[in-house]
Amino acid sequence: MIPHQAADRVLAEVSAATDEIVALTGDLIRLPTVNPPGAGYRECARLIGARLGVMGMDVAYVDDVGRPEHSERHPRVNVIGLLEGTQSRPCVHLSGHFDVVPPREDWTEDPFGGLVRDGRIYGRGASDMKSGIAAAVIAVDAIRRAGVSLRGTVEISGTVDEESGGFAGVAYLCEQGHIAADRTDYVIIPEPFGPDRICVGHRGVYWFYVIAHGYAAHGSMPHLGRSAIDDMAELLMAMRAELDPVMAQRLSTMSIVPEASGRPSLNVNAVSGGQAGELQQSPCVADTCRATFDRRFIPEESLEDVRAEIAQIVSALEAKGNGCRFTIEDRMIVHPTRTPEESPLVRALSSAVSAVRGSPPQLVGSPGTYDQKHVARIGGVVHCVAYGPCPLTEAHQPDESCAIEDLVASAQVMALTVLELVG
Repeated sequence: MIPHQAADRVLAEVSAATDEIVALTGDLIRLPTVNPPGAGYRECARLIGARLGVMGMDVAYVDDVGRPEHSERHPRVNVIGLLEGTQSRPCVHLSGHFDVVPPREDWTEDPFGGLVRDGRIYGRGASDMKSGIAAAVIAVDAIRRAGVSLRGTVEISGTVDEESGGFAGVAYLCEQGHIAADRTDYVIIPEPFGPDRICVGHRGVYWFYVIAHGYAAHGSMPHLGRSAIDDMAELLMAMRAELDPVMAQRLSTMSIVPEASGRPSLNVNAVSGGQAGELQQSPCVADTCRATFDRRFIPEESLEDVRAEIAQIVSALEAKGNGCRFTIEDRMIVHPTRTPEESPLVRALSSAVSAVRGSPPQLVGSPGTYDQKHVARIGGVVHCVAYGPCPLTEAHQPDESCAIEDLVASAQVMALTVLELVG
C-alpha cells in the first residue's frame, strides 16, 4: 500500500507539471519522425535522453547496427533511461515508440506544429503516441520531485519503428536483453487507449499473399490465355462468401475495442495484377495477380486453424478443374497476447485508475497489435499492458489531438502505479 502522504505529494507534483507535459509533447510532435522512411530518429532519441538525464537517469542509446532498417541516412536509434533504487528488482519499464505514420493531405492544422487550443494539443503523434511518452516521463519525474525513494528500478525507453512492426525498436531491445524476464518484471506501454482503460492484450495477425497464375496471350484473343486477375476476382468472392459467415460467429472473451473487433476479420490490403503501374500498356492477358490479405484472429483461434481455412478455400477453387492455380506465401505472423487479469501490474494500475478517476477501469483488448507482442514473445515478460492518454480513435487520424486533462490524468495513474510497484 502507498502511504497517503506520498501519493498525495506525487499527484500534486504531476498536476504542477501540467505545462511541462504539454511542452514535452509539443517538442516531440515538432520533430517529424515519420515512418517510413524513419526520419529524425536520432534527434528524437537525443531529445528524450536529455530529458531523462535531467531526472538523474543513466541514459544509453542503442543503435540497431546490423539490422536491415538501419542506415547512415536513417539510423535506427533507441534510448533507455535507468533509475535504480536500493535494489535492482522489481523493475518497471515504461516503453513508448516515437515514430509516427505520415500525415495525409486532409489536415487543417500543421501536423508538426504542436498547436495547443481549447484544452487540446494537436499534431501527428499527439495521440499515437508522443503524448504517452511525455506522460510517462513526467510520471517518473514526479516521484523524484516528491522526494519518494525507490526500492526497485524504473526504466523508460523511447523506441523506433513500431508503426512498421517494431522489429528495430522493442524487438531489438528484447533481443539484446534490455527488456527480458531475467531483469524486467513489469512493462507499461503508453499507447492511446484513454485514461479509463487498461489494454491487456491484442489480436493476432496473419498477413499473407495469394498469387494467381494465369497464361499470357494477346488482348485481342483472350480466349488463348487465362486471366490471373479474373481468377483472383473469383477467389476474393469465395473468401467473402465462405469466411465472413464463419468469422461472424466467433467472439473473443477478451473485451476487444471497438466492439466489432471482438470478432475475427479479413481485409484485402492490396491487389496488383498484369501491367499494374506501367505507364505504357500493351494488349496482354494478365498472367499473374497478387493480393495481400490481412487476417486478424482472436486468442480463441489458433494460427494453424486460420491457415487451414485459407488453404481449404484456395484448394477448393483449384479443385473445380477449370485450370486456376494459386500460391500462398506468408508475409507476417503475430500471435495474440493476453496478460493475466490477476497480474500485479493490472491490479496496481486498476487501483491507480480508481484513485485518480473515481471509478475502476475497463480492461480491454486491442484490435491491432503493438509492442506487447515482442515483450511477451521475445522478452518473455508476462506482465505487460498498454495504458496511455487519448482515445484510440484519434490514432492516425487527420488533426490528431489529445486532451490535456487526459495527459495529466494518465501521468498521475502511471506515477501511482510505479510508486505501488517499486516505490
